[in-house]
Amino acid sequence: MNVTFLGTGTSQGIPVITCDCEVCKSDNLKDKRLRSSVLIETKNKNFVIDTGPDFRQQMLRENVQKLDAILFTHHHKDHIAGLDDIRAYNYKQKKYMQVYGNQKVIETIKREFAYSFDENKYPGVPDIELNLLNGEPFEIDNIKITPIKIKHYKLDIYGYKINDLTYITDASFIEDAEMEKFYKTKVLIINALRIKSHISHFNLQEALQVIQHIKPEKAYLTHISHYLGFHDIIQNKLPENVFLGYDGLKISLNS
Repeated sequence: MNVTFLGTGTSQGIPVITCDCEVCKSDNLKDKRLRSSVLIETKNKNFVIDTGPDFRQQMLRENVQKLDAILFTHHHKDHIAGLDDIRAYNYKQKKYMQVYGNQKVIETIKREFAYSFDENKYPGVPDIELNLLNGEPFEIDNIKITPIKIKHYKLDIYGYKINDLTYITDASFIEDAEMEKFYKTKVLIINALRIKSHISHFNLQEALQVIQHIKPEKAYLTHISHYLGFHDIIQNKLPENVFLGYDGLKISLNS
């Protein structure tokens, strides 16, 4: 299984519009961050977690010619806004896109992309097949996927455990029972917004505490804001098995 970090930024990305901070003006490409998303490639299937506003740009950059499914963590715009651009895959693959999410995701997609569900659809609009998740494990191409229930402030959202990979973003709290679902996962990707605390996201210290508890072989930080600081400086301060994610980073897992 191969994983590509399509984007590692928070809702505004980096650089932030109108911001003149040193991070936003950095020449280091690792300090340039699109909205958070990952591409998962298995032997037979390709799927992504979240389609933010940069989805089109991300698919073009990585030359993704095939896409079978989309998993959504939650319904916020920085995670769903690019869904319309699946039209290219509908056209090429001649089939509906399989979309998975909780009740709020399903409701929001039906509202925000209502034209895709009209009885008499306009030609060329996205073809979407919605799959409601209830927290129970499910399969895509015989790959077991376990939703992880997490809190994004007061909002219930999902992370996902896929074989030996666990992907969590926008988390501010995870119950012990949910942590047990991905305890000692081999690779953990988790959000770390900034140094200071935040009401709806883990900061760096909180993310590192989860990593220390879970004890993955490797951990990668994502959903990063310009307030975290320069990529290279922060990376040099992290434990040896923890890495600051960056756009375009590729990792491989045996399973």
